[in-house]
Amino acid sequence: MKNKILILANDDIGLYKFRKALITKLIQLGKQVYISLPKGMKVKDLEEMGCKYIETPIERRGINPVTDFKLMCHYFKIIKKVKPDLVITYTIKPNIYGGIISRLNKVTYAINITGLGTAFQNENMIKKLVIFLYKISCKKARTVFFENEGNEQVFLKNKIIKETQTSLLPGAGIDLNEYTMTSYPEESRNIRFLFIGRVMKEKGVEELFKAATNIKKVYPEASFDIVGPMEDDYKERIQSLVRNGIIYYYGYQEDVKPFIKKCDCFVLPSYHEGMANTLLECGAMGRPLITSRIHGCMEAVRDGENGYLVDVKDVKGLEEKMMEFIELSYVQKKQMGEVSRKLIEKRFDKEKVVEMTLEGLFR
Repeated sequence: MKNKILILANDDIGLYKFRKALITKLIQLGKQVYISLPKGMKVKDLEEMGCKYIETPIERRGINPVTDFKLMCHYFKIIKKVKPDLVITYTIKPNIYGGIISRLNKVTYAINITGLGTAFQNENMIKKLVIFLYKISCKKARTVFFENEGNEQVFLKNKIIKETQTSLLPGAGIDLNEYTMTSYPEESRNIRFLFIGRVMKEKGVEELFKAATNIKKVYPEASFDIVGPMEDDYKERIQSLVRNGIIYYYGYQEDVKPFIKKCDCFVLPSYHEGMANTLLECGAMGRPLITSRIHGCMEAVRDGENGYLVDVKDVKGLEEKMMEFIELSYVQKKQMGEVSRKLIEKRFDKEKVVEMTLEGLFR
């Protein structure tokens, strides 16, 4: 077993929320855990868990040769100083640049593909460049973890990795003791739909806003709660939708459970996902789910049993399924929520995910 473990990531909130159980387990096993990521509100919590923090500025979006080269140099210095026995990386830039630097330094490393992001969505030079860089970074990785089968197949098809390197996880998993089954809201004509996530195009908010606008014309009592930070270019749009009574916007919320408890149904019409943790959270708390028919979303839904699947960018399809849900009887809605909980318990228990991750890290 390894002694010093270095985790490279681009976000403290995501690391704390989704990898806390894994980090806790590593520390319990006697590992010294170092974390390299930008400064944020959850760094203190990670330090209190026992992690040693190394501040690392990262431009999360786009390719900038100057700042990306600086990041590689920074990773080089960190690895030379810490001398880790194992490096674990999360998200695209730590995966690529952290993987390359670990490989150059002949340090054992594992890469986590938590989603393919926008780089893989279009056939262009950026996609070719990202595939080329991933081939370099993944070549000597001990394990490349995937959160859904679709992402894994993309990497195998593009010959980025060998099949012997892969480990397929059911997402980051969900803490079933934290996200407990909650009683379904009382019967009402006011059906509450909930969206949790960053307000950005790739999350399918364009389709959601159009569907909500049309549904309000037919079912004026229906409500649409939007929880999460917004991209700057959505500010005016959000203000207009709130002003016109189409949506309620709550911004970023530290604790989303009160919103899940209030909702009748969770909606996530994403274009792409690694594994949508919000689906797991809402499903674990016993809520029906409407989401995209894509890897990273559809694993949480049995179509027609605990929710509905819709095609990506299909406004009419989304609208129809949301209206179909409104027309269900109260008993049917409640039963859908119960099926959600059972499905999440069976497929996405975080304890099992941590065990599978440890097997992949130390095989």
